[in-house]
Amino acid sequence: MNITTIGCGYVGLVVGTCLADLGNEVICVDIDGKKIAGLRRGRIPIYEPGLQDMLHRNVKEKRLSFSTDMKKAIKSSQVIFITVGTPPGQNHEADLTPVKKVAREIGRHMNGYKVIVNKSTVPVGTATEVTKTIKRYQKRPVEFDVVSNPEFLREGEAVQDFTNPDRIVIGVDSPRPKAVMESIYKGISRANKPILFTSIRTAEMIKYACNAMLATRVSFMNELAALCEKVGADVKQVAVGMGLDERIGPRFLQAGAGYGGSCLPKDVKALSQIMKLHGVRSKVIDAVDDVNRRQRRLVVRKLKKLLPEVKGKRIALWGLAYKPKTDDMREAPSVTVVKELQKLGAKIQAFDPEAEHQAKKILRGVKYFGDPYKTLKDCHALIILTEWNEFRELDKDKIKKLLKMPNVVDGRNIYDPDEMRQKGFNYLGVGRG
Repeated sequence: MNITTIGCGYVGLVVGTCLADLGNEVICVDIDGKKIAGLRRGRIPIYEPGLQDMLHRNVKEKRLSFSTDMKKAIKSSQVIFITVGTPPGQNHEADLTPVKKVAREIGRHMNGYKVIVNKSTVPVGTATEVTKTIKRYQKRPVEFDVVSNPEFLREGEAVQDFTNPDRIVIGVDSPRPKAVMESIYKGISRANKPILFTSIRTAEMIKYACNAMLATRVSFMNELAALCEKVGADVKQVAVGMGLDERIGPRFLQAGAGYGGSCLPKDVKALSQIMKLHGVRSKVIDAVDDVNRRQRRLVVRKLKKLLPEVKGKRIALWGLAYKPKTDDMREAPSVTVVKELQKLGAKIQAFDPEAEHQAKKILRGVKYFGDPYKTLKDCHALIILTEWNEFRELDKDKIKKLLKMPNVVDGRNIYDPDEMRQKGFNYLGVGRG
């Protein structure tokens, strides 16, 4: 099948490359000529395990190409995936300007029946808006269908999530596009991981509902962590006990420095705005966001318990990306922590195995290192903000020797508190009693 993805960001690149790997002829389109030129040279602008090798293979086999020519791509494709970003607007609502711009171009250049797939995260009712926009800009009436196909790609696991998904959600309101979408996904659907067909508006709602629930679990555990510290309980063991209940399960029960990334913070705020727009109280959703914002500052408060005078002190940070296996700095807790510490007069030394180049675009006055141990030299404390696996088994005696003072704030609870204290560290985790 001939397919176009419009928008070569995180979702567009992963979706386009994986669709090509299923045997489709895919054109990935973007208005950023510099980005397209880099992709044609085999350079991908994001870090995502497994993606680069898959991209190179499909380019070599001529199933995947990159272009700035939206008109040509639209005319030559049966299915068009809209994969542009939906950044937060003035009131945290999803800004649909990029989606509507794509819809206008589709309307102008449509030359036959197309299935238009909303893959971007969009509020309920967006498919209706896209349909109206396409019709408004058509030069002559041409049949098409708009469907909703929300993405559930975890950064760091995106290729695996696409090729072996928990579920594939597709919102359709007529049989014709349903058959097309079944044809695209039949190679990766499974009996126990089916394609779930719903109405379009239900599919649009599912995406926001999922992200809001995941964020709720994180914020719930972070509130519980505060209580655990007061009563002497260990939130990690509490999470294990909760997760063994089949009704709850173990996922997203980790207390720490808060959630970040391109989805959860943005989508929680957007869902709150959608609810208010429709006259529905959003007490739970608003509380989830509020807890998360407070949680990012918790790390600094913990540091001040160990190091009451921060001014002029050197603080080492391990981890800048919002989570491991990605270089994404969007809404990363590290950004809040660095800026708060700099306001207090601290000097920051940082290491992240993948996110340094992204961090340099956002953070000023930070000294970066290419090795976690070298980051520690002459520092009065270490703060851990991303749970990269390489941090877990580093030589703790060497860490203690390199630090000027053995202060550790573990914002991701990767170390055992008893072991750290036995080795002479002043150690604080999150909710560890």
